[in-house]
Amino acid sequence: MQTKVNYIIVFWLFLFIGYLTPMNYLHGQNDKFVVVLDAGHGGGDPGNVGNGHKEKHIALKVALQVGKELEKNPDIKVIYTRKTDVFIELYKRADIANKADADLFVSIHCNSVGNPNPHGTETWVLGERNTSRNFEVAKRENEVIFLEENYEENYAGFDPSSPESTIAIGIEQEVYVEQSIILARKIEDNFIKRAKRKSRGLKQESLLVIRNTYMPSVLVELGFLTNKREGAYLNSGKGQSTMAKAIRDAILDYKKELDLNVGANILGVDSNASEASEGASTIYKDITFKVQIAASSKNLQTKAYNFKGLNTISKQSAGNLYKYYYGNTSDYNEIKRLQQQAREKGYPSSFVVAFKNGEQISLSEVLQNDANK
Repeated sequence: MQTKVNYIIVFWLFLFIGYLTPMNYLHGQNDKFVVVLDAGHGGGDPGNVGNGHKEKHIALKVALQVGKELEKNPDIKVIYTRKTDVFIELYKRADIANKADADLFVSIHCNSVGNPNPHGTETWVLGERNTSRNFEVAKRENEVIFLEENYEENYAGFDPSSPESTIAIGIEQEVYVEQSIILARKIEDNFIKRAKRKSRGLKQESLLVIRNTYMPSVLVELGFLTNKREGAYLNSGKGQSTMAKAIRDAILDYKKELDLNVGANILGVDSNASEASEGASTIYKDITFKVQIAASSKNLQTKAYNFKGLNTISKQSAGNLYKYYYGNTSDYNEIKRLQQQAREKGYPSSFVVAFKNGEQISLSEVLQNDANK
């Protein structure tokens, strides 16, 4: 009888401990980094057909190869908007990513232009810069909506031929623009260094396929099918494999930086920043720590409803962007706690920055200089 009582006590003790353990911590143990791969066009929409090559087929083959490589990593879950030659509406592609609560959305395409000479890769992120060349790209990629039923209802009267429409769309996703730029630059760098391709650089435009994705998102143009030599390369098995591996490596590098809490130079993150020593003073005189959670070209009100319930939000203009910060303290341990809180609220790439006299300074220098304590 006593043994039975002891078993019951142990059972309830474990149940109580389990109740005290935060569910988000238990859930986090099983979380994977979710990447949505979107092969452009498909089905009755062939995309561009420069030199007889079909964009829809090349984009799908590259997307599947990227996914196959990423799936080798047990910490990554890959979701495809399509795995066969079918037509998927643009808004549904974003829905797939949002419902999966994805960490990244990568849409893969091939370029075209009337002149057969241009060649090289481009990676696009959401933006409002409407140069004539950029607008033509946006117009071409967005016109696919006319193949969809009820497109007027799905896109609220959006007109692909109107520059005003391209300026108006996509505000929701802009909080992720800076993270998107990080990934885009990594992709283009890999195209240059590893694939040995010409890069035409990072571009910004209002592209419908990334309009409503609530995560860092890019659209990759692998090259110009209208350029005879480049079109043949992209239509080859070797070319597709090389481009896929370059994209894979960029995604893995991006994920690694997030895992290590190391951002990129454009974010002002210092990879040499060290943690405060356990037991040491964590108050730094004349230093203000903040957590950068987002950047956007939109001037948002610093209200909790704009930032997933987070309070104590501040912002700072940086060129054409506004950077948004959470928290304000001289206690380094406290700012690290706030950083964790921001991540749990949905800002996984948030990071700590340091200010002195209102100017951002090197975080590593602050932490390594005992005179600041």
